[in-house]
This record gives sequence, structure tokens and C-alpha cells, in this order.
Amino acid sequence: MQTVHAVVECPLRESFRTRQVAGMFDLAVGAGLRSEFSVKIPTLESRWNIGVIVGPSGSGKTTIARRAFGDRIVDRWDWPADRSILDGFPAEMGIRQITQLLGSVGFSSPPAWMRPFHLLSNGEQFRVNLARTLAQMPELAVVDEFTSVVDRTVARIGSCAISRAVRRSGRRLVAVSCHYDILPWLEPDWILDMADGSLQERSEENASSDVFRRPAIQMEIVRCSAAAWKLFSRHHYLSGKLHQSARCFAGLIENQPAAFVAVLPFPHPVRSGWREHRCVCLPDFQGVGIGHAMSEFVASLYAATGKPYWSVTSHPAMIHHRARSKNWRMIREPSRIRRGICGNRAMSAWDKTLSSKRLTASFEYAGETRAEMARGFGIGVQNG
Repeated sequence: MQTVHAVVECPLRESFRTRQVAGMFDLAVGAGLRSEFSVKIPTLESRWNIGVIVGPSGSGKTTIARRAFGDRIVDRWDWPADRSILDGFPAEMGIRQITQLLGSVGFSSPPAWMRPFHLLSNGEQFRVNLARTLAQMPELAVVDEFTSVVDRTVARIGSCAISRAVRRSGRRLVAVSCHYDILPWLEPDWILDMADGSLQERSEENASSDVFRRPAIQMEIVRCSAAAWKLFSRHHYLSGKLHQSARCFAGLIENQPAAFVAVLPFPHPVRSGWREHRCVCLPDFQGVGIGHAMSEFVASLYAATGKPYWSVTSHPAMIHHRARSKNWRMIREPSRIRRGICGNRAMSAWDKTLSSKRLTASFEYAGETRAEMARGFGIGVQNG
């Protein structure tokens, strides 16, 4: 533990207007402006991953952050105006490192990776700036004005995604913010509240308190029309087209559209079944498993029909998740080979439509089935 002491002084030149206001409100003039702060904060030698300096505007957050962490504090980065965000990352980073880092902070939209920074939404810029901060300051990054430019739903989901990324990579992050709502979503190891100068540290006794424990994310899944695809199409990494026979589902978080899944029947005389046609999670909601949860829930509904449910994907994050998940069985490892994805080649007609220019992997859903819920969605289930 260390004590951080800071004094901010600013000489004030007296004027006719300042004398007028001083007289109106009985204020002292001529002595200048002076603020003094003295707080305790964990040292860099202590074991922690995430810290937060929080408090209202003018409470000394940035002053203390600069005094404690020096030049590690970051507000924003300069990005090339005529190049994609990929070219804004350090030259020594490989493309796999960059895309993995973008995905880890919840920015897993390849089409958006190809855009210049200024064409991204506020939520996307927030994630990209954090990814670059973690890239260029891997040991410790101090981010000022954390979540100040995004709406509060995006701020909470983004904080959760970033918390996961920091902890998984063993990095350190200090968030400097005036917003208290992000605290449980970051699940910090310590919180310095500049409103009263108090320091709270996570311990076994308080780990379950509301300020240190992330709330559950509640998602409502509903059947929807194909018209809903317009909200999601530009974020799909392969195609913006939707098959006219697709059966569509939307995931809502706080009544906002967050994820979309479309399913197609796959008829075959030997082994007919279902296949996932589209799966998209909007960028503002990425990084916390919403897309995976949505995909697996819909799969569990159609698996209750007694028919197999397949999915082919080339998205690295999706392949990585499903390869480790007990809910999926990999039936073709990542390859560019056009061949059937099951032993009897029942899927060969489907595979012929796939590009041989990219790596794809094939999976069959192997998780629990939800027959009762499937009936509620109007899906005919297997008897018994």
C-alpha cells in the first residue's frame, strides 16, 4: 500500500469580472486556486489485475492517476484516417495477434476490422482503443474517461468483456471513470472512490458484495421475422444475404436487439436435419458469450425434434469455443477441403456451397435438448 499525495495550484489573474462575482458570493480572490489530495492506493508490487479510480467530476481522479502511474495513463490514440484499424496497431504485431486481441475485448466483427477508426460507432471505438492500449501497454494500462463516450448498456457489457480479457492475459488495467455502474461489471480487485477518498479491496469476505460481483446478464429470446436481419446483416462476417426459408430468432437485452440466429432445414434421404444459417452478435454486446449462448439455445430447440443440428463456421472465436465446449462435437477439423462433414457424406451437397479459400470447421450439436421450450416456439418435437 502506498500513500499518493498531490497538490494542484493555479494562479488566478484578478479582473473586474472576478471581483464582481467575488462580491456577489463573498468569495476570496487573488489567492489563486489550490486543491490537495491524499489517498492510499495499492502498489505495483501488490497482486492485482484490475483497479478503478472513480468519483464525480472535479474530484481529482486524473490528478491521482497521473501522480500514481505517471505516463501510463491513456485517453485516446491517433489512428490513420485512410487505413483500416488493423494498420493502427504496432508494426511488430502479427495479424493473428491483432485479431485475437480485438476478439478478446469483444470486437469480433471482421467487416468492421476493415474500416478506418473514424467510421466506427462510439461503442466500437471504445473497444478498439482498449485493444490498442493493451497491445501497446501490456504490463499496465491506465485508461482515463473509461466508458464516458458510450451509453450505459454498452458500457456495462464492454466492461465485462474487457475484464475477462485483462484477467485471461495476465495484464493490468486501471479504469478512471465517473460512472459507478460499471464497478460490478469490471469485478475490480480494488476501488478508490475520490468522492470520499476511501479505498476498498476485494477480499474473501466482500467478494460477493454488489460492488465486486458481476450481475447476471438476462437475455430474452423471441421468434422474429426475416425483417429483423436488417439490423444484423452488415455485421455478418461472410454474407449479408438471408435465405428466404430461414427460421429466425432474436436475442434481446434490456429490450435492445443483441443477437440473431437463423436456421434452415436440411433434407436428405439418409440423415436429414437442421443447420445454422446465420449467427450474429452486435458489436456492442460482444465479448461476454451472448452469441455462443444464443446459438446453443436455438440448437437445443431443434435438437429436440430428434434430428441432428449442424453448423459450419470459419470464425476463429467460434471454432475455438466450440472445440472446447461439451455442447458441440467437431465432425470436421478446420480445413479448406470440400467434403462431407459426416461419415455417410449426407452433407456433401451443402459443403459444395462452401468456399475452399478459407478455413472452415464443422460441428454437430451434442448438448441438452429443450422439448418443452421448443413447443412454445412452435417447433415440432420428437415424441417421448
